[in-house]
Amino acid sequence: MSGLCGKTVPVKIRSCDGNRKYGVAAKDLKELLQKGCKLLQVPLAGAHVCLYSDGTKVTEEFFPTLPDHAELVLLSREQTWSGVVCDIGRLLNTDRHAEGLVRAAKGLLSEEQSPRTRKILTDLLLNLEDRSELESRADDEEWFKGVDARFKTKSSYMKFNCESRIRGYMKEVDDAAKTIEKVKFRAELLKTAKRLAEMLKAAKYNGGYFDRTEKEPDRLCTRDGWFTCQGPFDQNACRSLHSINPYGSRESRVVFSTWNLDHRIEKKRAIIPALLEALRNRKADEVNLTYFYRLLFTRENLKLVHIVCHKKGAHDLRCDSRRIYRRAGNAGGGNQRARGKKRRLM
Repeated sequence: MSGLCGKTVPVKIRSCDGNRKYGVAAKDLKELLQKGCKLLQVPLAGAHVCLYSDGTKVTEEFFPTLPDHAELVLLSREQTWSGVVCDIGRLLNTDRHAEGLVRAAKGLLSEEQSPRTRKILTDLLLNLEDRSELESRADDEEWFKGVDARFKTKSSYMKFNCESRIRGYMKEVDDAAKTIEKVKFRAELLKTAKRLAEMLKAAKYNGGYFDRTEKEPDRLCTRDGWFTCQGPFDQNACRSLHSINPYGSRESRVVFSTWNLDHRIEKKRAIIPALLEALRNRKADEVNLTYFYRLLFTRENLKLVHIVCHKKGAHDLRCDSRRIYRRAGNAGGGNQRARGKKRRLM
């Protein structure tokens, strides 16, 4: 605090638009402004100085209390500074300087020993080197490493990825049929499984959920390919704000494979057992297949969740007993007509 004794105060000053810092010594704020404006080519009229850390304005009274080598930001009349958050904001909108930041981050990473700092730099690089704007295999060969050669675009592979997951749910229904010993019961279940498979095929296995080229209601991501975690089954949103863009890099694509399409009403503990129970009591034609289809294969019951938000314990949610069977008017319409005809004959 050299200024308290009337001596010059050495500080580090920079503009709000640049990262380079300059050493300046001044005995008061007026001298600092004169030297700083000349050095950084900022108009003196209306110029003011703030602390880099939190944006506190430096006044004549505050100036003498500054510690030596305090970091300051010189601003013109219309400029403002709210602290380090301003630099973070510039970083988030850094397309213009991305290449320079990538080089700088790689340089820091090669010398850094702290695991925590290395993790921060690695995550920064992963986002700075985003190549999500590229779509074809020819434009981004690195992304397609390990991906079958038949896939020529990122969207086609991501669509297949989603289809594969949902086909797996259908396989579990088929596997349940194999465990049934009673011939009649198994026949009803196989008949039901066949109809569900036909419905799923007609919907193209809902692969569009992961395809960024699909229309908005049919996809779970933005047009750029960003997915947002929808939170655990018992919450309305993800409190950790997890997000990922598997279209951006090969690493992000691989990490995305750990995200889950989680059934709120559980597939193995609730949906399939409820379907089996329904078929024990009624014929396949009387079961509300549309309801079970939506529970098993659609966003009505599926939530996309980060692995941390995937709760593997029992969800304790049950199928709606009012929706398990078709309405009497639909299911029994034929029988009612038959009974009416019989009465007329009598």
